[in-house]
Amino acid sequence: MKIAIAQLNPTIGDIFGNSNLILEAAKKAEVEGANLLLTPELSLIGYPPRDLLINPSFIADAGAQLLQLAQALPPELAVIAGTALPNANAVKLGGKSLFNSAVLLQNGAVKQVFHKRLLPTYDVFDEDRYFEPGENSNYFSLGELKIGVTICEDLWNNEEFWGKRSYAGDPVSDLAKLGVDLVLNLSASPYSAGKRGVRSAMLQHSVIRCGIPIIYANQVGGNDDIIFDGSSFAVNRKGDLIQVLASFETDFAVLEYDAAKQDLVGSGGIGQDARSTTDLSFHPAEGDAEIWAALVLGVRDYVRKCGFSKVVLGLSGGIDSALVAAIASCAIGPENVLGVLMPSPYSSDHSVKDALELAQNLGMAIELLPIGDLMKTYDRTLANLFVNTTFGIAEENIQSRIRGNLLMAISNKFGHLLLSTGNKSEMAVGYCTLYGDMNGGLAVIADVPKTRVYSLCRWLNSGGYVGAVPPCPPLDKEIIPVNIISKAPSAELKPGQIDQDSLPDYDVLDDILQRLIENHESAQQIVAAGHDEAVVKRVVKLVRQAEFKRRQAAPGLKISDRAFGTGWRMPIAKSSFY
Repeated sequence: MKIAIAQLNPTIGDIFGNSNLILEAAKKAEVEGANLLLTPELSLIGYPPRDLLINPSFIADAGAQLLQLAQALPPELAVIAGTALPNANAVKLGGKSLFNSAVLLQNGAVKQVFHKRLLPTYDVFDEDRYFEPGENSNYFSLGELKIGVTICEDLWNNEEFWGKRSYAGDPVSDLAKLGVDLVLNLSASPYSAGKRGVRSAMLQHSVIRCGIPIIYANQVGGNDDIIFDGSSFAVNRKGDLIQVLASFETDFAVLEYDAAKQDLVGSGGIGQDARSTTDLSFHPAEGDAEIWAALVLGVRDYVRKCGFSKVVLGLSGGIDSALVAAIASCAIGPENVLGVLMPSPYSSDHSVKDALELAQNLGMAIELLPIGDLMKTYDRTLANLFVNTTFGIAEENIQSRIRGNLLMAISNKFGHLLLSTGNKSEMAVGYCTLYGDMNGGLAVIADVPKTRVYSLCRWLNSGGYVGAVPPCPPLDKEIIPVNIISKAPSAELKPGQIDQDSLPDYDVLDDILQRLIENHESAQQIVAAGHDEAVVKRVVKLVRQAEFKRRQAAPGLKISDRAFGTGWRMPIAKSSFY
């Protein structure tokens, strides 16, 4: 029996378009001689649909399209698709009005339905808001084969692997008790750095524990701040990875279930970023390469799915805007990227030179808009009000807000998406200006610490850009001018300013932030790890005070386990103790 995996990139709410993606994959599976096609979680409506689910017409349209899809599919091919289905007992018995479901489509009809049992409510997930958990695990039969169906989180309750139980039920163990021969999983598992290896290790452990092979189909693509890496795979009864699909790209693969061996047999195919491996394993230590691929995909899909074709960003000659420009150029082509240089009297000559060199390296268009005269106009307008005061943060921020205003004017005039260029270190401690450099429709590197920004730029210059996945225009020169990497970082809002006038060294700051934000360590624990107590207390205070800024920030692409986005729900007004 041949089983096809379709690693799809659905658009949330594009029911007809997503249906066509499934149909195209089904036609390909038929040509390949497959008996069964597996697609990702909620493949018909896109994940995460969030409050679209409370719109009755959306659910009705999805139901109607599901029936049309069933009739359009090759009749002999069994297809597993994901959608939201009404809970018929909700009114009478209580509970949520929908299920997160997988449906078996065959011979023009919905043959069987399976409901997700474990509903995640942590980080970016809020499924308990919308869905009723399924009560039982179940399977369908295809020939003599008993095939169990699970949906994403249903596989993530392996107590032995995690050392704890997160849910009362264990769908994999329940399917093992039912005597299934194979487990399928429809997934929409978001990307974070290193997660691909963790996923595969967990499912390999689960297979060895229960003795049942698993096929895992994950969504790929960017949806708002969340990036899905794909990286679908299959694990045979021994726990070996026998098929690995591409990461950060749509992909398709066919493998076989050998009835005599009672096991999966892979074709030996592997995805684009795994082709150099011989054991089909994931390598989470890839670091810069996988983060780069995630950010490029996130920008590309955000631009495309939001209906934009071009982007604009401010080029300061600094390293953050340089990295964002490189990401955008790779994501949508340098011909669709506009960089705007807005020097002030405090901007150094080398900053303008560095920005011009970067734009030339990338092949992107630039505009030069000096802001000195605008600064003088603000000074005159505020002169009477600011009389007898000293130059300070207010005047510095005016420069940033002038730039933000100019960028928004360009965005409005020409319909370009404005990309903001602040990094995670700055967002954490509030080293950014509301209605200034925070302006934008997408914060590309808002989850990238400053030290990682430097690492990514060095990786680009080492040749990573040319061999990147997804591919970028080939270049035979350094992408980021060396001076941008080597000079001290500065906002250049006053003479001789550098970031470290206001912040600890970034190596120190980023380690403190990692411990505080992602590891949930207390100030006392961070000090005990070797950091200066006064510095730690100051950083903790800055993080706490900057919450109101983060609440007003543009969506930021998530690449870590703890990003300042959908999954970050800190109160603004709170005790100073935390």
